[in-house]
Amino acid sequence: MPRVKAEEKKVVSIEYTLTDDDGSVLDTSEGRGPLAYLHGAKNIVPGLEKAIDGKGVGETIEVKVTPADGYGDYDPNAIRNVPVRKLPEGKRPDAGEILQVQTPEGPRHVTVQSVRGDYAKIDFNHPLAGKNLFFKVTIKDIRDATAEEIDHGHAHSKGSGHDHGQEAETQAGG
Repeated sequence: MPRVKAEEKKVVSIEYTLTDDDGSVLDTSEGRGPLAYLHGAKNIVPGLEKAIDGKGVGETIEVKVTPADGYGDYDPNAIRNVPVRKLPEGKRPDAGEILQVQTPEGPRHVTVQSVRGDYAKIDFNHPLAGKNLFFKVTIKDIRDATAEEIDHGHAHSKGSGHDHGQEAETQAGG
């Protein structure tokens, strides 16, 4: 029987650990179970997806993803002063707090750098922008995506009673 490979229109389930240049763990699937994503739909950073492409179940890879293939370079022009009244959460934010805001490109996580008077200095860069990312990934499962998953552009968990309203909140907030 031919080996199933990670390719477009396949749902790939991975266990992963993400570390930075110092070896500090930034994120891991440990204790949460595998992450399932729709391969080829830009659900994960491009450098990691490229490294997984063509791999099969049981394979483990270690890959360094540079900012260009990760969350991009850090852009000092992406720091803006925003009126506190326009921020979500219904309260005055604290420096260092990460908020979810609506942008023309969709929901985005931003970091509050400081708050002075009626304005907050907000960093719109992704928290991992400008950083090298080191992934250790084991492919746990690969299956054909359903027509609905392909149409929606992401994997659905089995028996989830899929609800986009709730999911958008969970994914963007997670």
